[in-house]
Amino acid sequence: MNYLSFGDMALNFQMRRHSAALDTRLASLTREVTSGVKSDLGTAVAGDFSALTAINRSLRLFDAFALATSEARQYTEAMQSSLERVANLDDGVSMALMSAATTASKTMIDTTVASAAEKFDALIATLNTNSVGRYIFAGESGDTPPLPDSETILASLSTEIAGATSATDVLMTLDVWFDDPAGFSATFYQGGEARGKFHIAESETATIDVTADDPRIKDTIKGYAIGALLDRGLFDGDLVQRSALAKGAGERIHSGSLSTVELAAKVGSVEGKIASAATRNDAERASLEIARTTLIGADPYESATALEAVRSQIETLYLLTSRLSNLSMTGYM
Repeated sequence: MNYLSFGDMALNFQMRRHSAALDTRLASLTREVTSGVKSDLGTAVAGDFSALTAINRSLRLFDAFALATSEARQYTEAMQSSLERVANLDDGVSMALMSAATTASKTMIDTTVASAAEKFDALIATLNTNSVGRYIFAGESGDTPPLPDSETILASLSTEIAGATSATDVLMTLDVWFDDPAGFSATFYQGGEARGKFHIAESETATIDVTADDPRIKDTIKGYAIGALLDRGLFDGDLVQRSALAKGAGERIHSGSLSTVELAAKVGSVEGKIASAATRNDAERASLEIARTTLIGADPYESATALEAVRSQIETLYLLTSRLSNLSMTGYM
């Protein structure tokens, strides 16, 4: 009878090769179990990667949309909150200013303009709100506060109206200066153009075009600034002119407050659009992930069963190798 046997070197080589193959298989199955994706993608897609490539591209696109919607949501939420604070500043101060002007009461005028001066400081601070490193009312120049501090603004306005001799002159001068592109926009506003569009979905954008240079916000600034100038003694001793200015300040604050509410509603509409787009994006992304799993997903049970089988083979191989290593002539003798 003839026997076919392997020499020691050949047997050692065969054992090492088998061990390496099992180690490779073990690593492959471990990746499948942990990632849920088949290790051999070529076999999974039958050699046609076009569908998988398209799905992966779409998933990367939805990653970009998720980042854009997150940034846009944060931006609009911070702006909405700030606009609400601006609107809430007029908790009756505009009506109080107009009432004080009607009664021509020095005490009432002094009290209401003092309140307006405090709110002017709060207004400027609110418009200079910084959210996660960006000044939200500064447009594209988000790294710069859109407005100087309230003291700087009032000092400049005092210079602008230095030659005015009546309340009418003051109101006219300030109205023209705030509307003139070479006035407020060039002198006080330190931001840039409106932030523009966020690409929140396929062929869909969200436009946020509110800055501290918006005419509706400038009306509010102007009204409170007039109140603050009165508090600093403008036309001090002339009750008639102070009454007229108080009335003008109240009217502008009231008009600005109504406009701010409109702006808040506009931003709220954009918030809704962003939330809707984010929901649709999440749903589409989930569908793509399901399609990708169907295409290249590894069955957890099959992978785990195969992994256990390979583990058993490796243990058997190690046991066999251990026993063979003791088969020496010395051991035999």
